[in-house]
Amino acid sequence: MNKQTKPGTSKLKIIPLGGLEQIGMNITAFEYEDSIIVVDCGLAFPADDMLGVDLCIPDITYLMDHMDKVKGLMITHGHEDHIGAIPYILKQLNMPIYATRLTMGIIEHKLKEHNLLRGTKRKVVKFGQSINLGQFRVEFIKTNHSIVDAAALAIYSPAGTVIHTGDFKVDYTPVFGDAIDLQRFAELGRRGVLALMCDSTNAERPGFTQSERTVGKTFDTLFQEHRNTRLIIATFASNVDRVQQIINSAYKFGRKVVVEGRSMVNIVETATSLGCIQIPDNTLIDIEQLKNYEDNQTVIITTGSQGESMAALSRMASNIHKKISIGPGDTVIFSSNPIPGNEKAVTNVINELLKKGADVIFQDVHVSGHACQEEIKLIYTLVQPQYSIPIHGEFKHRKAQADTAVQLGIPKENVLMIQSGDILELDENGAEVTGKVQNGAILVDGLGVGDVGNIVLRDRQHLAEDGIMIVVLALDQYTGQLASGPDIVSRGFVYVRESDELMEAMHTVVCDAVQNCLDRGITDWGKLKGTIKDTLGDYIWKKTKRRPMILPIIMEV
Repeated sequence: MNKQTKPGTSKLKIIPLGGLEQIGMNITAFEYEDSIIVVDCGLAFPADDMLGVDLCIPDITYLMDHMDKVKGLMITHGHEDHIGAIPYILKQLNMPIYATRLTMGIIEHKLKEHNLLRGTKRKVVKFGQSINLGQFRVEFIKTNHSIVDAAALAIYSPAGTVIHTGDFKVDYTPVFGDAIDLQRFAELGRRGVLALMCDSTNAERPGFTQSERTVGKTFDTLFQEHRNTRLIIATFASNVDRVQQIINSAYKFGRKVVVEGRSMVNIVETATSLGCIQIPDNTLIDIEQLKNYEDNQTVIITTGSQGESMAALSRMASNIHKKISIGPGDTVIFSSNPIPGNEKAVTNVINELLKKGADVIFQDVHVSGHACQEEIKLIYTLVQPQYSIPIHGEFKHRKAQADTAVQLGIPKENVLMIQSGDILELDENGAEVTGKVQNGAILVDGLGVGDVGNIVLRDRQHLAEDGIMIVVLALDQYTGQLASGPDIVSRGFVYVRESDELMEAMHTVVCDAVQNCLDRGITDWGKLKGTIKDTLGDYIWKKTKRRPMILPIIMEV
């Protein structure tokens, strides 16, 4: 495609629908005239104040409103924050999916679980291959990350070329496959790149990210030092290279390997079937066979490195795992760093493991999958973009990348710190935010998608903080007088058996308030309920300085 903008042609619109205020929920729409392509479709995990919520997925109202323009979904790699929302979004908007081999394998596993496999068009893309979609052509470029088959995207449009790095690092010695295709980035840079959308996750960290291969040496050392104990290693299920290196060390030291945790089993199966993991014969055993081996002959690779309450390691730590119990003869290795916000959960699991007498190692057994400052500088230097659009991260991460871009000579006004929902219109003559689209998180709770909103969360918060009081009374339908009650039921407010005086006093307050209304001829249920709420609420506040939710229930007999 030519990079010159013809007179009178449209501008390219870039519309991030998520992922710019947090780590997670990455999804961006690229629009040119009658064509929209979508890059990534991730979920985010709920914040602490989202009580009971399982997942957050992006709001795609904008895509639904323009569904006739949507040509396809491009996926950079197979992490949950980039693919996790696909099954939910496809139920609203069916579109073809384009991804590399392992990424597609993981996506297909998800689609199978949601019964969406047959109805979804899918195409596995090789590195260097281009896909034509409406006004766009998209090329997949090889990068490195903490999962195999990660890609950057070169998005060609009549308004110019945009490079989207996805999550990446520069690893010259990857465990599996080739190093990042820096040559291609340089070629595109020479031809002219309109904008670079670059991963910001580690943009605050100076220097280079170490190669994944360095972790393999650490594992060899740990296996050597702990020859007499069973090894339990927790890592991210999706870090296929990490799993490969643990298996390599286990084979070297003559240990059998058990893979435990649903997501870990799924990904290892998918990666093995696609040839992304090589497991030597007779190395992998079933969890049922553990009892046939001495402890120092086995290693268990498990999920739960982030302290997730239902993951395998957490269940082992709290004695509720059916097959594995941990004791003094075990060494537990955390091959990950806590994701911001998970530190407390990880510490709790470590404490539980230490109480059981296990040896716990959680330092220097991890390298990041994201580029540090020097690698970000390398990509900018090769690509030489006209505009910089920092993506993937909280504001502070993106601001750190913006500062780096300015140091490298990109004019400050060409570094675009956009927010989710912004419509950024750009061509080589200028770039500006011209509007805002509906965006935000749709909450998934159990099987319900979007039926829990701010009001429900506020109620849950209220219930969690102060509890609930239910006031039940019955009115005679002919006379309008009190037939029975009011009875007061308390949940999460005070322990009733030890608060007789308070409960009796509350009962008297409610009786008086109801009788007062009825004596004045007020029988409207709305007014009665309002009076009960106000009177009882004021009394409870005076006596306890708490504000439980008050729920009056009136029946007619």
